[in-house]
Amino acid sequence: METSLHRQLKTHYAGEGAELEVVLGRYRIDVVVGQQLIEIQHGSLSAIRDKVRDLLQEREVLVVKPIVAAKTLVKLQRKGGKVLQRRRSPKKGCLLDLFNELVYFTKTFPHPRLTLEIVLVDVEEHRYPRARPSRRGKKFHVQDLKLLGVRQTHRLCTPHDLLALLPPDLPPTFSTAQLAEALGVKQWMAQRIAYCLRHTGAARQVGKQGNLLLYQLRRAA
Repeated sequence: METSLHRQLKTHYAGEGAELEVVLGRYRIDVVVGQQLIEIQHGSLSAIRDKVRDLLQEREVLVVKPIVAAKTLVKLQRKGGKVLQRRRSPKKGCLLDLFNELVYFTKTFPHPRLTLEIVLVDVEEHRYPRARPSRRGKKFHVQDLKLLGVRQTHRLCTPHDLLALLPPDLPPTFSTAQLAEALGVKQWMAQRIAYCLRHTGAARQVGKQGNLLLYQLRRAA
């Protein structure tokens, strides 16, 4: 079921003269503005990877990826019931969370006709209790996600645009341990970032230091 967040972002990106929910061949497109196709993807980018690759053969595509920067949890008595509680979730998102998705999208991005737009948003999540916990231990259903506001957008068209997400003082040659320290993230996250940089062409592997791979960024000429 379409969430309010998805519907609100479609309206945000549509503008005057746009068409919504357009059927193009075997695909349904969220927004069409002139010759550009716009897809809003709150879920995993891997779910639309093949669709986007197909569309890129003939059209320009803008993929809008919202990342939740802050979330207000709204507890309902039951589905569609009254509000029992509102509280702020301790979880916070940031632009670097993009790499958790991009790791599955490096065979699609970059492409001359593809633009990725990362949107940091504040949302409300309306939830109600499950009759019994799910297999994964979840004790609630999510009824809806609602957009409260857009904090920031970041547009990616080429591999070099990814470099703007990195600290400017990285050494010329660095390991994932150094990248993790510079970004203040866990090393597994730095490994994902390095994978994305290498497979999109934003960095290259240049050797090893002990068990750690070494990388250099490919700066734009």
